[in-house]
Amino acid sequence: MDIRAVNATQKYASLKQATQPSPDFEKAENLAGKAVGDFASALKQSEELAISAMTGNADPHSLVQALAQTELAVETAVTVRNKVVEAYQEILRMPV
Repeated sequence: MDIRAVNATQKYASLKQATQPSPDFEKAENLAGKAVGDFASALKQSEELAISAMTGNADPHSLVQALAQTELAVETAVTVRNKVVEAYQEILRMPV
């Protein structure tokens, strides 16, 4: 038996595991859903705090903090949207 064939078979068997999906793939798949949920909860929380601040039931400091978090969440969502649109446009420009 040729030793090179044995080595090739062993290397193939060890590399075959690299093509299998990792267990973290499902976590990465759910990452977008979690981000959308976090974005929605940040908006809801700041909206509720703004309503309670208008009625005089909330601390102004917590209102400013919630608005800053909301601003950061909106800026992040806009940046992600812009990157997705940019990637889509690049795909459209690809020659077929």
